[in-house]
Amino acid sequence: MNTPAAVAPRPLGEARSLLFVPGDRPERFAKALASGADAVILDLEDAVAPDAKEDARAAIAQAWAQWPTAQRARVLLRTNAAGTPWQADDWALAAQLAGQGLGGLLPAKVESADDLAALAQACPGVALLPLIESARGLDALPAIARAPQVRRLVFGHLDFQSDLGMACGPDEAELLPARWAFVLQSRLAGLAAPVDGVSTALDDPAILTADTQRSRRLGFGAKLCIHPAQVLGVHRALAPSALECDWARRVLAAVAAAGQGPGAGAIRVEGRMVDAPIVALARRHLALEFQAPGKDAGESSGSAARAFL
Repeated sequence: MNTPAAVAPRPLGEARSLLFVPGDRPERFAKALASGADAVILDLEDAVAPDAKEDARAAIAQAWAQWPTAQRARVLLRTNAAGTPWQADDWALAAQLAGQGLGGLLPAKVESADDLAALAQACPGVALLPLIESARGLDALPAIARAPQVRRLVFGHLDFQSDLGMACGPDEAELLPARWAFVLQSRLAGLAAPVDGVSTALDDPAILTADTQRSRRLGFGAKLCIHPAQVLGVHRALAPSALECDWARRVLAAVAAAGQGPGAGAIRVEGRMVDAPIVALARRHLALEFQAPGKDAGESSGSAARAFL
């Protein structure tokens, strides 16, 4: 089995792309880790058929032994939901990997903070990113956001639509109230910005860009991906535009020229008022500015993408 190329881990709270790979497809693990994704989710749930769950757990355990600590920190495990016959074995594997540098757990179809408390007890110290996919999950969102070890909330919007019998249009305007709830509850609980669901269009970058820009406008900080080819597009669309970054530089230059320090009053920049919240926004734009990968990284990512399916 190939050892994945070294990619510097990004703090889970700052991750922008979380790439799914089926747990029973070990030949894809290294490709996913070499894709440039900030985190890789080894999936034991929907991507794995019921009769392949045991093989998937075995494949993950075998691959895990070959990965260095830095790569293990980028790996999350999606476990099956409460009430399924596979959850107990998934949790046993999670507990095993938790003490060996596992980056986090993505429990599926979470509907209760009590379930998360039990998982946190089984895997102490491991970050939990509960996947909310139902009306019950959304109703329990305030409690789930405050459960032990929860780092970020994740919106499984496809299952959510199915659970509620929704028929969303291409812009998914019908889901705006639900998405707003994720951003609001994340902020109230002091969590990192939530993670939005996947874009299923694999051959239309414009759809991926539109979906991701909507996520950014609403306050999401990351997006689930289902193919390595989506990673770079997600990173670019979640970042401020070149125009926004140019504006931010002009604002900060004007503030510096005016000798404005912390707590200073407003100044006028290009005919607009600039005060503390605007300065904070400018600094945030530059902190999140998109950095294109180098030539070698781009080639590596592209090769991984072409070979993934």
